Amino acid sequence: MNYILFDNPTDRQNLLPLTFTRPVANVRCGILTIAQKWEKHLKTNVSYLTMDYLQNKFPITLAAENIFVNGSICPTEVLVNEISSLTKGQALYKNNVIIAFNSALFVDIANIATQFELIETIAEDFIHIKFPQDIFSNNAKGIEDDFKLLTAGRKSQPISSTNQVIKPENVFLEEGAIVECSILNASGGPIYIAADAEVMEGCKIRGPFALCEHAGLKMDAKIYGGTTVGPYCKVGGEVSNAVFFAYSNKGHDGFVGNAVIGEWVNMGADTNNSNLKNTYDEVKLWNYDKQKFEKTGLTFCGLIMADHAKCGINTMFNTGTVVGVGANVFGAGFPRNFIPDFAWGGAQGFETFVINKFFKTAEAVYKRRNVELTEDDKNILTFIFNETKQYRFWETK
Repeated sequence: MNYILFDNPTDRQNLLPLTFTRPVANVRCGILTIAQKWEKHLKTNVSYLTMDYLQNKFPITLAAENIFVNGSICPTEVLVNEISSLTKGQALYKNNVIIAFNSALFVDIANIATQFELIETIAEDFIHIKFPQDIFSNNAKGIEDDFKLLTAGRKSQPISSTNQVIKPENVFLEEGAIVECSILNASGGPIYIAADAEVMEGCKIRGPFALCEHAGLKMDAKIYGGTTVGPYCKVGGEVSNAVFFAYSNKGHDGFVGNAVIGEWVNMGADTNNSNLKNTYDEVKLWNYDKQKFEKTGLTFCGLIMADHAKCGINTMFNTGTVVGVGANVFGAGFPRNFIPDFAWGGAQGFETFVINKFFKTAEAVYKRRNVELTEDDKNILTFIFNETKQYRFWETK
């Protein structure tokens, strides 16, 4: 069967700015992205049905018969079995949400109820990523689920005797992983160290925790549970319940908590975010679709930082701050709680990070990691730059 992960339009809009640069299914929650989870469960490759401007980079593969799967929903064994059993003209749903359907062509999900035989899933416990805060809120469970999926029937590489380990049976090191002179406490959840990842000396880690391939923890890092450091990321300082997607750096001291950090982000030394209001009130986050701050239902909610965003040393982010794609934040004081895409500045004011200057920086960043900034990447980022002009309020004055 041919599986295609589609963007649920409502979820995609609510997940901005993280989904400006990727299909919803490329969001990381746990050890793996949602797409990687489906591929592991289904034991096959998947493709994407996403926004037109993203489709070249994330192509779709169509067959005579396809199962379209909602890319904001994480798989479980029950869901996989039910979805695999769908025949043409059948759709799986739960609580008025379409989970998957079998069809030769994509059908607008608003019309599925009238065109398909609806089957309600018996699955009760699955992760549905609808808002940015859902990513870190579900990350501990995501790590635990992925840990079972990735390590079932396998044996960890030996853990060096230089470490202090609590519940070693919940710690898994892939081949090439390096962990020395650190404290690993897996009593609260598993600790997964991927291939060629390194935990430097003096780190203190509480599970659930995932350090993905080629990523690193800097010396003396303090990591609390529910944290994922994605592929090729470098992280130091104090981190609690945060998800770093890939290729991002927080290499120095400073606190990041209840946060989602996209790809190609760089955080200057002593960057901190607040994750709790002094009043203990519910935190609001900027919502691109509604164009206003929306309640999260959370008391603890820190920072959402989209791809290619940067911040200078000693940057201080208020509780519930959203930083758009390509923004560059610096200077004294607390910047506003919504920093538009391709903004340049801070608490003292903003101007626009001109796209050609942005590309010059991005190319230098990619080159450091031996990665090419492709024409597809540039086209996507140019589209986002133009699409987000309405949020750069200083351009319309």
